[in-house]
Amino acid sequence: MARMAGRRTLFAAPVLLVVTFGVFAIAALSPFDPVKAYAGTAGLTASQARLDQLRVNLGADQPLVARWWDWLTSALTGDFGTSAVMRQPVADVIGERLGWSVLLAASAFAVAVLLGTALGVLAARRQGGLLDRAVTSLAYILEAAPAFWLGLLAIWFFSVHLGVLPAGGLTDAGSDVVGFGQVAPHLVLPALVLGISQFPWFHLYVRQGVADALEEDPVRGARARGLAERGVLLGHALRSGMLPMLTLVGSRVPELITGALLVETVFSWPGIAAATVQAATSVDFPLLAALTVLATAAVLAGNLLSDLLYGLADPRVGFDG
Repeated sequence: MARMAGRRTLFAAPVLLVVTFGVFAIAALSPFDPVKAYAGTAGLTASQARLDQLRVNLGADQPLVARWWDWLTSALTGDFGTSAVMRQPVADVIGERLGWSVLLAASAFAVAVLLGTALGVLAARRQGGLLDRAVTSLAYILEAAPAFWLGLLAIWFFSVHLGVLPAGGLTDAGSDVVGFGQVAPHLVLPALVLGISQFPWFHLYVRQGVADALEEDPVRGARARGLAERGVLLGHALRSGMLPMLTLVGSRVPELITGALLVETVFSWPGIAAATVQAATSVDFPLLAALTVLATAAVLAGNLLSDLLYGLADPRVGFDG
């Protein structure tokens, strides 16, 4: 396990280098001017000399490779630079927002896995039944539904129509207390929406995996030995049927990140979505590079986690092969 994790870590380093350089290259080709974005409305009346001086101060006058190398060498020491659009260190920008994004993503992931597994097992137990047809049809519908559309629908139904849950934000308007009692009700809708947007894949994988496992000889043997149906289902079929689902852990991370950005925007959740949008539209090189590295690292970590979980669940899979 340690050897595989070490190999993946070494492989991640050049990937992150290429990704960061790609960010700076794409930003350099962008029609947006970071100096004008930084200056804001003052840039409309500023003289060319002041804009040129501002360009020098921001380092935007340097060649592409020089800008990238300066940022990279500083990032290796923990200094990710200063966000031009946020007017504060990049580390502070990410630190203030990352925790809330992780909370939302983790809550949504738990909803997707638990709901997908439970309904997948029940559907596989009686294939073709009413529950199987209803839930599987719903899964195919949700698979094609954009996360932001589900968010708007949830706000209309639960916040506007029923009035039982807040429509957005982290706390109630006017409240200066950020505690569990304030955050929990505001987390429910965005976590449910993001989790339900990821639910179809987990449900379909578990359903098919458990259904196939129920037809395998070990499960038939367990039934022939007189084991209770619940024990056969949970002790044998579920473990075997969960193996294909474990591969989803890594592959769904990019979709989870993208969905989280959309859901955060819809529900005004104070995560990294707003910072990502502003960094992209304002060509904020340091912030954009740091956020891209963070997302890439999350994808690589998700892929590694799925491989480790698969290997732990199935001893026949070798870690060092």
